[in-house]
Amino acid sequence: MARPATLPGKSVQVRCPRLGHEIYFQYCRRENMGQPCFKVLDCWYPYFKVEEFFRQELTSEEWVELFENPGKPKMVSLVEMIEQAKKK
Repeated sequence: MARPATLPGKSVQVRCPRLGHEIYFQYCRRENMGQPCFKVLDCWYPYFKVEEFFRQELTSEEWVELFENPGKPKMVSLVEMIEQAKKK
């Protein structure tokens, strides 16, 4: 079955693996301080052409920063937060 090219309607919700309940695409689109959730491509892939949507909406630099940047491992982030707390 082909995936639609248009945004899902307001009746479509998916279960968010991070929050543990059903959410709409609009939340995922602006979840991260106005930026898309890092999992939005995985979660919405079955419902519409989400990658195509974001490639049209974002600049190539934004795309790389949001979806191709692996980010820091959790352990590194935790150590950094501990160090910041110690300084305070």
